[in-house]
Amino acid sequence: MLAASASANAPPADVITLTDKGLYCAAGDFFIDAWKPVHRTLVTHGHSDHAHVGMGEYYCSTTSESILRWRLGEQNIHALPFGQTITMGEVQVSLHPAGHILGSAQVRVQQGNAVWVFTGDFKREPDPTCEAFELLRCDTLICEATFAYPVYAWPTMAHEVERIERWVAHCKEQGKAAVLYAYSLGKAQRVLAGLAGKLDAPVLLHGAMARGTDIYRQAGIALAATEMVADVPTDTDFAGRMVLAPPSAQDSAWLKRFKQVEQGFASGWMLLRGNRRRRNMQRGFVISDHADWQELVDTVTESGAQRVLATHGNTDALIPYLQSLGIQAERLRTAYGDEEEAAE
Repeated sequence: MLAASASANAPPADVITLTDKGLYCAAGDFFIDAWKPVHRTLVTHGHSDHAHVGMGEYYCSTTSESILRWRLGEQNIHALPFGQTITMGEVQVSLHPAGHILGSAQVRVQQGNAVWVFTGDFKREPDPTCEAFELLRCDTLICEATFAYPVYAWPTMAHEVERIERWVAHCKEQGKAAVLYAYSLGKAQRVLAGLAGKLDAPVLLHGAMARGTDIYRQAGIALAATEMVADVPTDTDFAGRMVLAPPSAQDSAWLKRFKQVEQGFASGWMLLRGNRRRRNMQRGFVISDHADWQELVDTVTESGAQRVLATHGNTDALIPYLQSLGIQAERLRTAYGDEEEAAE
């Protein structure tokens, strides 16, 4: 009788748990953004720290499918429209826009009356290159915390695009090319969307930007005119031309063809001057595809979650702050990192 009473009073088991292979839902027998080979995984988006080869089955949003096939090759992929609910084992699962990059998804899992949401990487600022973030009510929220400090408050995209335009004009006066580094999936296309119709000449693209840019255009997203660097004669005068390249191109032999350059970087990390100096950049543009501090706090409080598991970043400030609001907050140590794209 004592054992039965103790069992009746036991708290419900977690719907999603952390394993050495990724986040796992035992009741549905699937992983989310698994980082080691598993039989079935849901993938929130196509960045390299969330989408890995070697899985038996992949589930992703419809608009993310072409990105996964580009980055992972031919795989057994099941594409789901946003908002469609499917049953997996004992749970109901649906994907909802995360606003991070094209096709990025939050994962909603319901078992009985318990609702869990994993945000994946997300932002709430309007972005014409991806589906708008959808606020989801839940009991437990697994939330990214990449920029979880109050100092991180993003300027508007329009403000940073105007700064890029002025920088390109400055480089033209100085007889230099303006080389802007950005991640090749998502950030590059967001910059191109912001610059559509604003520059005198097409933006020159590093080869690593080509496929992702094609996918965005095929999805109907308007981008600035572009030209591949490889298609431009080597004796071209690059003064005043804007060049978009992945971070790995910095200090490479590829850069020498432009002769005189100024270098800039588009990232939320550029909000802090020290980060710009450490990367040896003349300019930093604060363009992030992650939520800033206020967006993180607003998302947690508006979700109604009574329990928050913060992951993917530094949680030293976020967890005590949420606890001060009466929310049960803990750190979840996943293997997700930054989209550095070593292959670029």
